[in-house]
Amino acid sequence: MFMRSLLAATAALAFTSTFALAEDFAGGAIKTMASDKGEVLTDAAGMTLYTFDKDEAGKSNCYDQCATNWPPLVAADGATEDGAFTLVERMDGTKQWAHEGMPLYLWKNDTKPGDMTGDGVGGAWHTAMN
Repeated sequence: MFMRSLLAATAALAFTSTFALAEDFAGGAIKTMASDKGEVLTDAAGMTLYTFDKDEAGKSNCYDQCATNWPPLVAADGATEDGAFTLVERMDGTKQWAHEGMPLYLWKNDTKPGDMTGDGVGGAWHTAMN
């Protein structure tokens, strides 16, 4: 029993060491993760966030199939802006988190925390950096 507990604790420590989330922003909805690219923004679960070149500051241009592939990071009801982390209103009235005005998205093909497979897709998607 002790050995199982020790192994579980060791595995948990290894996971948190690999994907160290350094800071919380926006009430914990956004975090940072150290990577070989620098300090990457993630959602609360550690999934990488992205920005889209076709967006404008304060406005999302990713809807329909785009939003299916790149789900917006939707803010919880009552969320409030936090420094560089602001809220953008989408066409359906939901609020989406943005960093320095640029809306933030997840990528459907990232399957685990630390994945960054969306960086560079279509030449228009980029890992969101802090």
